[in-house]
Amino acid sequence: MRSDAQQRDVALRIEGLTVRYGSLTALDDVSWTVDDGEIVGVIGPNGAGKSSSFAAISNSVPHEGDCYLYGTSTAGMPTQALARKGLRRTFQQNSFFGELTVLENAMAAFQVQGSTRLLPSIVTPWREAKTRAETRRVAAALLRDFGVGPRYHELFPDDLPYGLQRVLSIVLAYGAGAKVLLIDEPAAGVGGDDMRNLADLLGELRSRGLAIVLIEHHMDLVMEIVDRLVVIDRGQQIAYGLPADVQRQPAVLEAYLGRTA
Repeated sequence: MRSDAQQRDVALRIEGLTVRYGSLTALDDVSWTVDDGEIVGVIGPNGAGKSSSFAAISNSVPHEGDCYLYGTSTAGMPTQALARKGLRRTFQQNSFFGELTVLENAMAAFQVQGSTRLLPSIVTPWREAKTRAETRRVAAALLRDFGVGPRYHELFPDDLPYGLQRVLSIVLAYGAGAKVLLIDEPAAGVGGDDMRNLADLLGELRSRGLAIVLIEHHMDLVMEIVDRLVVIDRGQQIAYGLPADVQRQPAVLEAYLGRTA
């Protein structure tokens, strides 16, 4: 974990986040922040509203309350616009371009920044070819940096070991220009060495200055790597603070830590 004495910028600030589906309130007046170079964990029982918070932050569902990305309100910004500004998310289920190889998937993560427009690509095809070659080089380097070696690059994602698929989903979301990463249950279905690799990956992303918000049920992983912890139960935020302090609170023990996830 990073020291609280280190100076960091607030990357994402959530104020009074509320999500309603008809008469059901899935999330009610939740507030927290995550800084550059920090991991904030979001935990709670199934159905507590954790994934609804990610959907609201990425403007995928209607919501009340305010979200600020580096001090700028994200109200009304489409999800893709937020992604271009550096706010990205992963999902509980792996999401890849199944018809593309691992390397091609990584290249696709750079296309928003690296692709050229149609007319220039017709007039100056050499420039498009040069851009594609550079994208391929950078994408391959990204994969290698995070433990997805060249022997996997020409495989299809579904042919990778499952633990490596989970790593790949995070690496692709990080891709080109991510600043804040919302990661939804990355350890689902993994254990042993895969869990260790996942913890190392998250730690490496933090060391690069990325702000990470992590939804996760594996409490050993959560307590090892997060800097601060948000606990939600039945849509209500019942605790927020340092992990060692939060885990001792009676309301948390009752709502989550003492239950089967």
